[in-house]
Amino acid sequence: MRGVLSGFAVIAVVICIGYVIGRRGSLGVHGSDVLTKLAFSVASPALLFTTLARADLSVIFSSRLLVTAVSTAAAAGVFVAVGAARRWGVGRTTIGALCSSYVNSGNLGIPIAVYVLGDASLVAPVLLFQQVMVTPIALTVLDLAGDGEQRPLWHRLLTPLRNPVAVGSLSGVLVSATGLSVPGPVMDPLTLIGNMSVPAVLLAYGISLRGSAAPGRGADRRPVLLSVALKSVGQPAASWALATGVFGLHGAQLLDVVVTSSLPAAQNLFTYASRYRVGEALARDAILLSTVLSVPVLVTVAALLG
Repeated sequence: MRGVLSGFAVIAVVICIGYVIGRRGSLGVHGSDVLTKLAFSVASPALLFTTLARADLSVIFSSRLLVTAVSTAAAAGVFVAVGAARRWGVGRTTIGALCSSYVNSGNLGIPIAVYVLGDASLVAPVLLFQQVMVTPIALTVLDLAGDGEQRPLWHRLLTPLRNPVAVGSLSGVLVSATGLSVPGPVMDPLTLIGNMSVPAVLLAYGISLRGSAAPGRGADRRPVLLSVALKSVGQPAASWALATGVFGLHGAQLLDVVVTSSLPAAQNLFTYASRYRVGEALARDAILLSTVLSVPVLVTVAALLG
């Protein structure tokens, strides 16, 4: 319980500060855009590189990761199927699919892993999976959803190599996989810059809440409610079913995968939506609602499986 409340308290305080900044106009009318561009183009790539360059990639290959990967694909796949049937558009559907399955494994997942699961490293598989696999694929789709049909094939194939977040992730994986040692004069500035990522994302999200309507209303009502239902209920349920019925996990391992899947949608998804100017209201509302709902969900999961 303490880990759940601690993680949410930190996030809530920073978002509230962003909201106050937006209300006061301290950063001007383009404050949120500047923070979003800073996070997407500079701070987040640095954070992903420094994190993955030091990571033990062997944690990827485990039954826990398979449960996470399949449940993520299931939740995202349901949203994609509905989005395609309802003609919500490629970009909007991609953002909704991310909000349905991409968990807040960093600034929420780590404290919850420490206080609820007793080991911060237990969140590493989902953290690496999302950064190495999900993020590059999703951002490539968003890149191509713009004017991809007007570009030559070779240009489209090189899309991931032009995306700063994807480049940061893949470069970190390359360094870790090859065992290269990055000199301190290079790693230390990158670490310092990367430390700006989470605060910038949360502040930009808080600023965006100024003047916004109540979540779950308007034109994005249906995709928002669908993504929140999949994130808060569908993905945890799928993880439990897979863990117990397919992989035979129980005890601490079962608690680990279900708690991880019960985390809310990550705030950096709003950064991606803002960067590509698609599904911004959808991302903002889905993140807010899934974050609120994840409190009782996580408490329930911890009580039943802990």
